[in-house]
Amino acid sequence: MPTVANILDRAADGQRLTPEEGLRLLQEADLHDLARAAVAVRKRLHREAIATYVADRNVNYTNICVTNCAFCAFCRCPDDADGYVLTREELYAKLQELVDVGGTQVLLQGGHHPQLSIEWYEELLRDIRTRFPRLHIHGFSPSEIVHVARVAQLPVREVLARFKEAGLGSLPGGGAEILVDRVRKQISPAKISSDQWLDVYRQAQAIGLKGSTTMVIGHVETPAERIEHLERLRRLQDETGGANGVWVAFIVWTMQPRNTRLENTVQPVGPAEYLRMLALARLYLDNIPNMQASWPTQGAKIGQLSFLFGANDWGGLMMEENVLSQAGTVYQTAVEELRGLTKELGLELRRRDFFYNEI
Repeated sequence: MPTVANILDRAADGQRLTPEEGLRLLQEADLHDLARAAVAVRKRLHREAIATYVADRNVNYTNICVTNCAFCAFCRCPDDADGYVLTREELYAKLQELVDVGGTQVLLQGGHHPQLSIEWYEELLRDIRTRFPRLHIHGFSPSEIVHVARVAQLPVREVLARFKEAGLGSLPGGGAEILVDRVRKQISPAKISSDQWLDVYRQAQAIGLKGSTTMVIGHVETPAERIEHLERLRRLQDETGGANGVWVAFIVWTMQPRNTRLENTVQPVGPAEYLRMLALARLYLDNIPNMQASWPTQGAKIGQLSFLFGANDWGGLMMEENVLSQAGTVYQTAVEELRGLTKELGLELRRRDFFYNEI
């Protein structure tokens, strides 16, 4: 049997990990050794000494949702007094603020609203594209897409095609949590299954849409289920084109249990566990080119450390964030702080678009 050191050396050189090797590294590898191997992979995939970011805003168009996930502090029931759907005037004001500070991307996410039609979403996308033609629209998690398809009684691919025609540029990876149905039945039983989540991206790739993908740790999942999640991502990325497949980036973050139904049953995991998982993901997901630092859940200093555990990208500046803040996480940053933290790493900060083209 190979030693942990041998497995790490092979992974750093580009040899693909097996699920068994991935689990062994997750459970047994020294954290600093994992970091060194993950940085070796980052440097092999990204030869320039740079760290990238995108100037964006997260706009939650509605907080009304019928899934009632155990980990969510943001959603409201349809008859709750503080439920909302943004008016166009409210939306335009948010996007104008984004454009005024040089933003290039809007992340649209909301709840699973039982009464919003597919035409409502198409009009939303067209209105944004018409008024803000230079904004890239990164929007709607796979679970939202399936929800819209169910309400409209249409195939998922048709919904995606209509959204793309209306202005959708890419899909975020929200709602992945852990792609193991045992886990999903405990924390998000009303959401789509793992197979359905993955199939949205399969359908998206077929019509030329790309996306990012995510993972949330620190709730009811086991180490083996974390590896199963990574394995399922890697397989679909292979299926859709390898390094040029449907996903351009991966983001892992930790469950934020405050103000949720899991608050008293889940022990939050700390930065060390986050960094361990990030490094392992960089080694395991050899066909997903970019790893984002989860500074919104960890803070800017741990975000900086992420680059020593395999990350190459800060992700979005997130001019607005509502979901994590409802769970008590309120980290914020600005370009000036990111530039300073990046310089301390010996890297140069550069701005990018969704597809990782420098701008």
